[in-house]
Amino acid sequence: MAFFPCFLSVVFVVRNQSNEIEKILTDAASVVAPTVSDYELIVVDNASDDDSISVLKRLTDESGLPNLQVYALTKEVDADTASWVGLENALGDFVVVIDPLADDIGFAPEMLNKAVRGADVVFAKNNLKLPQSFAYRCADSIFHRVYNTFNGVHLAKEAPQYRVLSKRVINFILQHPQPSMTYRHLPATGGFSRAYLNYSSVPRAARSKRLGDSIDRGMRLLVSTTRAPMRLVTSLSLFGAVANLVYCVYVVAVGVFKADVAPGWISFSLQQSGMFFLISLVLLVLGEYILNMASLSNEGPLYHVAQEFTSARMTRLEKLNIEEVKSTLAEAGVVNSERHH
Repeated sequence: MAFFPCFLSVVFVVRNQSNEIEKILTDAASVVAPTVSDYELIVVDNASDDDSISVLKRLTDESGLPNLQVYALTKEVDADTASWVGLENALGDFVVVIDPLADDIGFAPEMLNKAVRGADVVFAKNNLKLPQSFAYRCADSIFHRVYNTFNGVHLAKEAPQYRVLSKRVINFILQHPQPSMTYRHLPATGGFSRAYLNYSSVPRAARSKRLGDSIDRGMRLLVSTTRAPMRLVTSLSLFGAVANLVYCVYVVAVGVFKADVAPGWISFSLQQSGMFFLISLVLLVLGEYILNMASLSNEGPLYHVAQEFTSARMTRLEKLNIEEVKSTLAEAGVVNSERHH
């Protein structure tokens, strides 16, 4: 197994996984510990309502796991926001973001190898997916097509959730006014050197995803990361104005060149339905923008950490203590030799 002389942070987002969390973290430590000089495991508990907090408290005591950092949120947030909680508190030279239910921590050394060789961002995509509902798959496909059209990046293919980020990328995202929202796409669109890897590993379990929440998250991501929807508003408005002008010319031409004009209820109905259709689309997009701006100004912070636990054992601190003891002994030896002289 390759060894990398760096400090690695591994971020997990968990919710209601009290039965699996100890094995997940133990497996992660067994993979990461012999691979890097130092590491930390960061767990973001996304407002679990089972015994996860009790288990995590036990894992951070003196008989638990070393290098474990836990952040327990007061309310459930989306996966990107929860991941950002761990990212902005990470100390490592590189940070791995992993969904313990869908991703394989055993593939992290391959990703880290690419990062150490110069890639600022390394994305990994699992070829094996657990099935989702037909409605969810349809909505997911539509969203990614629209987002790719507007923003030039296919999030599922070009910016998957499983990733390794260098500290430079995280510092870049921190400069953005909404880092937790733009964390998903900025590593793929910020001009950093990227590497893409594929692997096959059977997911542990399917994370339940609510279609309504996913649609809301997709719309917020769409309207907050690109100006294309507002450009669509102006385009539709311009098209409506031109269409009205053309229709006026048409009405005038009919009045000038035709003497036996039939009752105009058909043309009037077509005009009304067409204009109301355009107005409806404009109001829809404007409404999404207004909703997004209102949520940003009224909701306050996107998350709040209720509890924070740190392992009683931190290997990097133990190493520092050993170095201090060695230096102290060396100084004592020098003093003793001077006394003998």
